[in-house]
Parts: sequence; C-alpha cells; structure tokens
Amino acid sequence: MKADKQFLIASVYILLEENGKILMLRRCNTGFADGQYSLVAGHVEKGESFKEAAIRESHEEIGINIQKEDLEFFHVMYRETESEERLDVFFAAKRWNGEIINMEPSKCDDLIWVDLNQLPANCLDYVEYALQCKLNNTCMSEWSRDIL
Repeated sequence: MKADKQFLIASVYILLEENGKILMLRRCNTGFADGQYSLVAGHVEKGESFKEAAIRESHEEIGINIQKEDLEFFHVMYRETESEERLDVFFAAKRWNGEIINMEPSKCDDLIWVDLNQLPANCLDYVEYALQCKLNNTCMSEWSRDIL
C-alpha cells in the first residue's frame, strides 16, 4: 500500500536586528492571529527560493531591500495546525537598504522595536518559540500545541 505524500505549506520569517532590538509587526484584519506581534513574514510562492521569498516579503511589507548575502538562516520549524502542516524558515538580517515603513496598514497596525529577551506578551506563540530557539542556538524544531 502506498503512503499518502505529505504536502507542506512553506513560509519565511525575517528577523531584522538593529541597535540590539528586533522589529515586530502587530497583525490586524487578516483573520489569523490579529492583535498579535510577529515578524515580517509570508508564504513562499511557486518557483521562489526561501531567500527570494524573504526579500520579496520584506519589500512588500515594510518597503526595504535586502540582499541575499545579508540574510542569515537561523531556524527551521515543522509546524502542525488543526488543518495543515507547515515548514517555516527563519532568517535574520542586520543590513538592508531603505527606510522601514508600514506598507500594509490594512494588515499591520503597529511596528515596534523590542529587545529579543523582552518580547511583547501578545507575541504569536510559535514565533516566540522560534525566537527562543535562536537564543538557544537551536536551528530546528517541531511545533504542535499538543506537545508543548
């Protein structure tokens, strides 16, 4: 008997670091995790590499340009939700071109710089977990609400 193939939805997350702080965005009007802080993020489109998706999402969401060589991989997470399985790839960047501007005010109502060790209480749970993994130098994790 042939096993069903697994199909994962791939997303990228971009951690921008400046002066000892990281940039977080508060989601709104999206229908998912509204009111919670996350990172610049988005789905990987067909034919895109993870870094290409990170560059595109950074430009679309906050108007900056990042070079591939300025993206540093720090974590990958296999994540189960109630309805799907996901592969989340996290990058950090300390250099970019352009001024950070909220380019999607209909999906984001706040941009804040915070200390990585003092995240907002309303941080998206699996993003907070990935950031804790970064602090612990853990480059891979599996996330399920049932196991945490």
